[in-house]
Amino acid sequence: MSKNKTPENTIAQNKKALHDYHIIETFEAGIALSGWEVKSLRAGKCQLRDSYVLFKDNEAWLLGALITPLLSASSHVVADDVARRKLLMKRREIDRLASQAEQTGYTAIALSMYWKQHLVKVKIALVRGKQTHDKRESIKRRDWDRQKQRIMKQHNR
Repeated sequence: MSKNKTPENTIAQNKKALHDYHIIETFEAGIALSGWEVKSLRAGKCQLRDSYVLFKDNEAWLLGALITPLLSASSHVVADDVARRKLLMKRREIDRLASQAEQTGYTAIALSMYWKQHLVKVKIALVRGKQTHDKRESIKRRDWDRQKQRIMKQHNR
């Protein structure tokens, strides 16, 4: 498997989130989808770039996730590609995540969407935003790790 490829069960990833946020804790949640949405996910028509989790009336909702409808699968329905979708989690998990997300500086976002057997799951993370100097530090660390790998590869030859 090459470096840029995602595992076969991964539908979509929010790669920008790893750059913009410190990940505090992760959760796994199911998601309520309609038929045309599942068909679009099988075709890989999903984007999580600006998605986040909203807590309302003791329920968790995924907002901002873009699922592009397939022309062949959604011709008989009016498809809303950025509709809010209900996340399926246990009550204790929702309460815990909602109380932590209410703290200043914390938010809940979607990191990835993937298949788990025949079900679609969403990996949700409780995150805190990085400041500019933290982002620069992450870039420096990543560059240094790459450089170390190159040096080790040359040294082992």
